[in-house]
Amino acid sequence: MKSRTMIAIRLPAEIDERLTALARRTGRTKTYYAREAILRLMDDLEDTYIAVERLERPGRRLTMEEAERELGLDG
Repeated sequence: MKSRTMIAIRLPAEIDERLTALARRTGRTKTYYAREAILRLMDDLEDTYIAVERLERPGRRLTMEEAERELGLDG
């Protein structure tokens, strides 16, 4: 079984009320929605940082035709 870490966050009352209402309306837990929000944001942030890193340290760039040729997909 994977280990789990618990974190505590302070939410403004308005956000907590919205989260509670969403959880009640859908039958899911507030934890479920907090986890989903974190995962989606992390995916976006990781993609952003990868893009910035690649722009700051450009490597070899290929056109679609060059990539297909190198992968043997040009035939």
